Amino acid sequence: MLRPVVQACALLSTGLLSGAFGYGAVNVAYAFRVVPLDVRFTFHTALMQVNGVVMQTTMALAILTSIVLAVVSRRLPRLLAAGAAVLALTSFLVTRFGNVPINGLIKRWAVGPVPADHAAILQRWEMFHVVRTSAAFVAFVLVVVVVVAGDRLLKSRVPAV
Repeated sequence: MLRPVVQACALLSTGLLSGAFGYGAVNVAYAFRVVPLDVRFTFHTALMQVNGVVMQTTMALAILTSIVLAVVSRRLPRLLAAGAAVLALTSFLVTRFGNVPINGLIKRWAVGPVPADHAAILQRWEMFHVVRTSAAFVAFVLVVVVVVAGDRLLKSRVPAV
């Protein structure tokens, strides 16, 4: 009974993480590029005030549920679930040490002078976003594979872990 609940929670949390980052990559990042800088900086700052709590919680749940899925799984599904946990952790680390410091700069730019190299810094923020979005997406795909094909994967020749 525990395994289906763990699978559902892992699917939900990694799917939400991947979907939220994907929406940001496709829609929000595009909108950021086409509006005037002052609008972008104001909106970016307001969005990050809400996103901080929501996305950190979602990342933590994706990491935790993927770890629990790895614990209740065996053989190849265990390795795939552990890989999903590592990728969800990667999305957190990229966010924390890549995007968040740039968010702090953008917050200052919304109310003060914008440096001459702002375009390169914004491009770096987008590159970090692509990395964390890709990591979250692959984590979700790994969890889907574990849930959908887990029983067949158990019959594979990977040694029990």
